[in-house]
Amino acid sequence: MPTLHDRESILGIDPGSLVTGWGLVQVDGNHLTHIAHGTIATSSAYTQGARLRRIHQGIQEVLRKFRPSGVSLERVFFARNPASTLKLGQARGVALLAAAEHETAVFEYSAAEIKVAVTGFGQATKQQVQKMVTVLLCLRGEVAVDAADALAAAICHIHRRDFSAQARRAAGTRGKVLRWRDYLEIAGKK
Repeated sequence: MPTLHDRESILGIDPGSLVTGWGLVQVDGNHLTHIAHGTIATSSAYTQGARLRRIHQGIQEVLRKFRPSGVSLERVFFARNPASTLKLGQARGVALLAAAEHETAVFEYSAAEIKVAVTGFGQATKQQVQKMVTVLLCLRGEVAVDAADALAAAICHIHRRDFSAQARRAAGTRGKVLRWRDYLEIAGKK
């Protein structure tokens, strides 16, 4: 019972001011297929503006090459270090800009939602996410942590969208945007 369009692809992005991960996952019915992944590396030797330009160009290249149906990334969180939060926000901004320039839909999830989608545990470590991504996508070899986080964001969107459609059908709430507490309420009724 597919709920997504056949062979829809989602690009996950894990923005960072030094390393931005990306990963593309295709969904065909209930089957996930790894298409590609990688990182866009910059250097602390460059100015923040030059790093952001490199991230933007790298994401543009991926969007042009693969033409995904949507982009999934982590929502802004507030780190203990305000300077780090600002730099992360700027990297997210150029990712959002690249998606907008390609008229690609953007979906945002919290870190906990992404971790739950791939590991079942909202406090999973980066290594646990990395391991589960390789298992879920049947990958061989090690995937860089930043690319694994990006693939996890793509998987999260696919799982969340599929579950949301199923929950709306079960609850008779077509078109309503559901939150996690709505899912728990629906699940409790079964």
